[in-house]
Amino acid sequence: MATLLSHLQRRPPLVRQAIKIRRRRVRDLQDPPAHSTQEIEPPSHHLSPEERALLYEEALYTVLHRLGQPEPSHVREASELLLYLQEAFHMEPEEHRQMLQRVQKLEKPIFCLKATVKQAKGILGKDVSGFSDPYCLLGIEQGVSVQGGSPGSRRRQKAVVRHTIPEEQTHRTQVIEQTLNPVWEETFILEFEDISSSSFHLDMWDMDTVESVRQKLGELTDLHGLRRIFKEVRKDKGQDDFLGNVVVRLQDLRCREDHWYPLEPCTETYPDRGQCHLQFQLIHKRRAPAASRSQPSYTVHLHLLQQLVSHEVTQHQAGSTSWDGSLSPQAATILFLHATQKDLSDFHQSMAQWLAYSRLYQSLEFPSSCLLHPITSIEYQWIQGRLKGEQLEELAASFSSLLAYGLSLIRKFRSVFPLSVADSPARLQSLLRVLVQMCKMKAFGELCPDSAPLPRLVTETLRTGTTEWFHLKQQHHQPMVQGLLEAGKALLSLVQDVIGDLLQCRHTWNKIFQNTLKVDLFSMAFVELQWLVAKRVQDHTAAVAGSPVSPEMGESLFQLYVSLKELYQLRPGPTDRDGVLALDGFHRWFQPAVPSWLQKTYSVALARVQRAVQMDELVPLGELIKHSTSAVDLSTCFAQISHTARQLDWPDPEEAFMITVKFVELEVGIATHIQKLVGVKESVLPEDAILPLMKFLEVKLCYMNTNLVQENFSSLLTLLWTHTLTVLMEAAASQRSCRLASSRLKIALQNLEICFYAEGCGLPPAALHTADFQALQRDLELQAASSRELIRKYFCSRIQRQAETTSEELGAVTVKASYRASEQKLRVELLSASSLLPLDSNGSSDPFVQLTLEPRHEFPELAPRETQKHKKDLHPLFDETFEFLVPAEPCLKDGACLLLTVLDHDTLGADDLEGEAFLPLRSVPGLTGTEEPGEVPQIRLPLTYPALNDKKTGARRGKLISLGGELWSVLLRSLSHLSLLCVVSISGPS
Repeated sequence: MATLLSHLQRRPPLVRQAIKIRRRRVRDLQDPPAHSTQEIEPPSHHLSPEERALLYEEALYTVLHRLGQPEPSHVREASELLLYLQEAFHMEPEEHRQMLQRVQKLEKPIFCLKATVKQAKGILGKDVSGFSDPYCLLGIEQGVSVQGGSPGSRRRQKAVVRHTIPEEQTHRTQVIEQTLNPVWEETFILEFEDISSSSFHLDMWDMDTVESVRQKLGELTDLHGLRRIFKEVRKDKGQDDFLGNVVVRLQDLRCREDHWYPLEPCTETYPDRGQCHLQFQLIHKRRAPAASRSQPSYTVHLHLLQQLVSHEVTQHQAGSTSWDGSLSPQAATILFLHATQKDLSDFHQSMAQWLAYSRLYQSLEFPSSCLLHPITSIEYQWIQGRLKGEQLEELAASFSSLLAYGLSLIRKFRSVFPLSVADSPARLQSLLRVLVQMCKMKAFGELCPDSAPLPRLVTETLRTGTTEWFHLKQQHHQPMVQGLLEAGKALLSLVQDVIGDLLQCRHTWNKIFQNTLKVDLFSMAFVELQWLVAKRVQDHTAAVAGSPVSPEMGESLFQLYVSLKELYQLRPGPTDRDGVLALDGFHRWFQPAVPSWLQKTYSVALARVQRAVQMDELVPLGELIKHSTSAVDLSTCFAQISHTARQLDWPDPEEAFMITVKFVELEVGIATHIQKLVGVKESVLPEDAILPLMKFLEVKLCYMNTNLVQENFSSLLTLLWTHTLTVLMEAAASQRSCRLASSRLKIALQNLEICFYAEGCGLPPAALHTADFQALQRDLELQAASSRELIRKYFCSRIQRQAETTSEELGAVTVKASYRASEQKLRVELLSASSLLPLDSNGSSDPFVQLTLEPRHEFPELAPRETQKHKKDLHPLFDETFEFLVPAEPCLKDGACLLLTVLDHDTLGADDLEGEAFLPLRSVPGLTGTEEPGEVPQIRLPLTYPALNDKKTGARRGKLISLGGELWSVLLRSLSHLSLLCVVSISGPS
């Protein structure tokens, strides 16, 4: 034992090591580098073999010399505590047995009762004034067993302490004059040998002073006081009055007690004598273990706490669970006994807990919320003078160490707190709260006065961590093969990672830093990352500009441009950032690649056009209308080009105009090529080639109105007019059957002219005018009237065909409809559909229903409605209600109907058509009468196809028909104010 003790004394104390670490970290925090944070190695909680043996001896001694009754939540059996210590210290059975035998031979400690006499209330008034001058005599009577915690069978007597306890073992409180509720707050240490035969005694007395009768008569207030004077005359001068006593058996006490005890009388004269508030604690003096004799009590308690908490954490990790911060009953019992026996104050216990937890947190994983309680306790009880210089240095070192470690975690928060782990945001927020609470402490301000404000430290740390994260990502995406194309792909992946990180910062992390520290993480991260990205993109585009741009390189640059635009759109507002951004004007870096992008778009579109025309089929749309499948495929081609134009969205207005002109020339060239390809087929209608051009024109008009200046718009429309005229003329010339007469061509051109005029850009050049505007408008009104009549007849024929259908091979829908004239509201309840066709490869369908009021020119303001989509169901129950605000007049016209289009939802492609059903609006209850409809009957409508029914090809034709119909419905919606153009483009031959 002496060898171990001498070795421990020669070993450098951990406190001195912590002081050195603290001083080094304080210097780092006083002058932090601009873009780096020094890695701080946390102090190790592992003990040397000698320290471990001494600490184990201390723990065994604590359990073997346990005093008092156990707490309700503590472990009673000493054997269970010893077994736990053996596991916590990783002791072999033989080593544990030898150590236990050695500790049992050590000298026992001096057992003490730490008694605090706090106050009393409701005591007897023994003086003439009605008050008393109370004081207490207290001590421990040894060798006599007192039953029941009260005098019991012992004859009641006044001077229990004075007569039975030796004077040198008797303690006395101060005298509190003239009160019935005295307050003492005095603490005494009372030694005893055997707890089972010892009892605590407290006698309370009223101090009696020698006074003259004249003085007492001066204090007389009533007859009761007069009787007291005569009693005083009869008794001995200076004899004190007995007020009551308290007797407690020590073996009935817990390690810590805090109670109000009734003052017992010696006679029954005054049974109610008030209460006395006492606090007891069973402690040790002169403990034999070497650790207790060589180290401060809180230091030993700190090391024991570290060892047990480390064991608790590793035990939970071994069981694949995380430690929640609560100690096991065995650990809590041992630590409580040790702190009580060593008489550690609450402040020193909180300090030991803080030092232990703050060190362990830097090497073991457990909730940082465990640190909140000890620092709150330290702050509440903080008095700098109660700590020695070495303790102050150790506490300051722990503050600096945890601050540096916390900043290192914040610097790497993207990897330390990944969003793939559900509780990561909560763990980061808990860490920030601990750091905020620590830096707000008075103790931190006094011990670490040179530390910078926490928000500034965190901001610098986040900036450094963001830069380090970017460089790590750049290394991760470094291509194996060196080359511009591979470098471009790596840069694109890097930009995508940056976008993803910024989205996470904005949606998740920023509110955590804002709420706890008022730090705008997103703005800081964006400004930092955009400089890093801009530098690398500039270098890459400059390297590419030195050589011709290949198609593959052009595609890579376009994707990089789109990603960079997405990144730039995430920028914070001007108030959240300082100065200009490095990404301002980034589009100029890609100017050399724009021609290659246009050429690539044209080449891809041309190849698609050729494939679409080669697979061209003519499908009947009705008795008077035919539909070419190439129009469906070609519309997808034009939509993709329009999507590319929207992706480009060139920021500079003047350059955007020239790029848009190039896109228009590209689209018109493709349309011209389409007409040359499809014109050799006699059965194909020229409208099928014109419709895609019309759709692109509609998209392009919307695009240009929002992105181009007005003075450039007129010249662009003139260019469109010239190319469209060429296309239409070639279409008419190539039509060998002459079903498109010259009058139809004239009307189409005039409608296009009306379109330009409606856009407010003036008419095309005078050389293209074929009639004055008034005559042209009258002609168009006549043609529109005939076209609308044609559409009305079409829907009448569909309703008639449905009425003649008896079978439900294609399924049916069930609806309830009513009209409320007072509200001008059409109410439709779509109940269900049944017996639908399985159009998916899995033998089922994903049906939903579109509801549209037809003809569209009668209901231009009512948008189509849709039901919810049902997964894998051929008999869906929709049970959904729709309301249309519509007057009664258009609903009563011939052909007015509710079109119910049942579709199979397709995630990757266009939706498949299951069938159509028509509900004539004239038949809706409440529409023709003046009374509100009552009970509305259910209506079952069979599904039909727009084309002739063919079991083998019906589904495919339905899909083509639905997509073809989509073209003119898009035009009708987007150009509703130009209904003349739409009607002519969808009508059949005259």
